[in-house]
Amino acid sequence: MPDHEFQKFSARAREASDLLKALAHHTRLLILCILAEGERTVGEIEDILGIQQAMVSQQLARLRMEGIVNTRRQGRLIYYRVENPGTVAFLRTLFVMVPAEA
Repeated sequence: MPDHEFQKFSARAREASDLLKALAHHTRLLILCILAEGERTVGEIEDILGIQQAMVSQQLARLRMEGIVNTRRQGRLIYYRVENPGTVAFLRTLFVMVPAEA
């Protein structure tokens, strides 16, 4: 592999590694699965997961910082959504690789 191609590959591998680190958290994966179905507010996610708003907000902040989710404001509500459709496809593939327990 020529050096310039390797440099490009190395940069992409670093980006992929950063993405995997951001996804490597139980609650963040659950949040992304919820958002894969469509936009949700923090309150809606909190109700679905049954965890405190502070934890949901903390995990959404990390996902937003990594560019995995984005927001839309409507009045006083902030709606979160998955930014890249490829993330949803990745999650589907991931859960095929991790079979459900019998």
